[in-house]
Amino acid sequence: MIVTMHKYTFLVFYKEYKKFLESLQQLGVLHVVEKNETVSDEIKQKYVQINQLEKIIQFLTKRETIQYKEIQDADGTKIMHEIVAKQNELEALALDLDETKKKFQKAKPWGDFSPEIIQKLEDENIHLKFLIASKKKYLDLIDSEISVEMISEHGNLVYFILVQKGNEEIAIGADEIKQPELPSSEIENKIKEIESAIAQINEDIDVHAGSSISLLKQCKNETLNSLKFENVIFNTAVEANEKLMVLEGWVPVTKKTLIDEFLQKNNLLFVTENATLKDKVPILLKNNRFSKLFEPVGSMFSLPDYSELDLTIFFAPFFMMFFGFCLGDAGYGLLFIIGAGLYKFKAKKEIKPLLSLIQFLGFATIIFGSISGTFFGINLIESEISLITDYKSLFLNPDKMFNLALFLGGLQIIYGLFIKTVNQIKQYGFSYSLATIDWLIVILGGVIYTVLTSTEVIPQNKTILYIILSTGGFFIIFFSDPEINIFSRVGKGIWDIYSTVTGIFGDLLSYIRLFALGLSSAILGFVINDIAMQILGASKIFGPVFFVIFLLLGHTLNILISSLGSFVHPMRLTFVEFYKNAGFKGGGEGYKPFSKQI
Repeated sequence: MIVTMHKYTFLVFYKEYKKFLESLQQLGVLHVVEKNETVSDEIKQKYVQINQLEKIIQFLTKRETIQYKEIQDADGTKIMHEIVAKQNELEALALDLDETKKKFQKAKPWGDFSPEIIQKLEDENIHLKFLIASKKKYLDLIDSEISVEMISEHGNLVYFILVQKGNEEIAIGADEIKQPELPSSEIENKIKEIESAIAQINEDIDVHAGSSISLLKQCKNETLNSLKFENVIFNTAVEANEKLMVLEGWVPVTKKTLIDEFLQKNNLLFVTENATLKDKVPILLKNNRFSKLFEPVGSMFSLPDYSELDLTIFFAPFFMMFFGFCLGDAGYGLLFIIGAGLYKFKAKKEIKPLLSLIQFLGFATIIFGSISGTFFGINLIESEISLITDYKSLFLNPDKMFNLALFLGGLQIIYGLFIKTVNQIKQYGFSYSLATIDWLIVILGGVIYTVLTSTEVIPQNKTILYIILSTGGFFIIFFSDPEINIFSRVGKGIWDIYSTVTGIFGDLLSYIRLFALGLSSAILGFVINDIAMQILGASKIFGPVFFVIFLLLGHTLNILISSLGSFVHPMRLTFVEFYKNAGFKGGGEGYKPFSKQI
């Protein structure tokens, strides 16, 4: 459910405003209304600094290093800039090292030479050309008595120089390359210098990783608090010749007592009012222990609008069932429950709700795995296990699982239409919900009529069906939109009939994916077991070892792949099919109180 919000408007004398904001930030209950769409340059700069600090903290945390004595009294911003400078220097040195190594590879075949001596020869009009040719070509050059000298030999290639007096061109059929800037020994020394500089920088960074993280976190929190403070001032209205500061914000009803006591204690002037449909109210959700586990799933799409219902409690049971349907292996579900339960003993507090969610999803997987008769890829329906012989009739074959997927889909669609009705009444009034109510009458009436006639509880009488369809259709056409005139309503109503009928059938068919994913997961498990059995019989010595290894790797891979699909596709059914039929609007902004980061 969405927590009720109250709007507060504070009127504070400008000399007392800073002290008021400090106390308000300490209290940490007010979500400030941001009236300015743009932000100041100072606020932008603080956002950049916070982002940079966060990146540096993550960078230092990932480094494996020993712990040093933590720095207490130092400038966190200065350390941040120092580390950024070292990162930039490290990046530049890495590029320089790469380039120098390439130069070394080019200079290595030419060994050590003196650029000064080569220059003196040039001054005496004696030129050296650096050449590469095949061994056969080089031997031919020697036989031709051309003045060449081998420097090195690599494979079939010979690196040599041609000594030439004057500038007359000598055609020898070899590849000439540019003279290396430095001899290989000097380049190798430069590589060692760069590597030494990189090692020194890494050592300096490691020292910071072992001693400065706490200080940087503190600096980040202080900057964030300062940012929040400046942002509030930036969104404060100034009245009465800049003597009166006016601030607006939202407080949840659960925190109203705190803010009221604070205001009474400080004898502050304020006005409070309830939220209206025109207000952009922040969203704070409050659900029971079960539904709260699914709030992160819903927030991946959008928070609800303040005027509508929070759908978390409504989609949570379906999401859980759909996950179990898609994964569909009781053995995998058992692993989820046991694995998450064991990890809870050493997990951090903020991780435990996620582990509880995994356990609930595992429980649903056990249920649907039991229904379909699948346990670690073993098809219990066709198995010869004596313990389950009497219960085989309870398992559902693929045809029945297909029908179950469609049944659950239809159930969620109808459930969504009921929620849409309540949403429309809550937001706009009863008259706006009449078209949706009529759709429910048509759908449920048609279903009930079909069930009763097919089971021969009542005789087939198409007049009853026609009455249901015509009555529902009449109200759908004429009550599609109470705000427009009668002629526009008819056109809109006819279009709504067409779009809704095709949409519902399309939505219903989307739920076939539950059956398809569950079947694919089971088939993969069957295949893994079948291959493992073949490996077992291949060798009496190594067969059992590779049998166990293959089973572990195969089922682990199947769990990972199938779990991803089992999470994504129920999420898609929730956000597309269910949210659409429930009339979910979304677009809510999360409740973010003006508080102090510690």
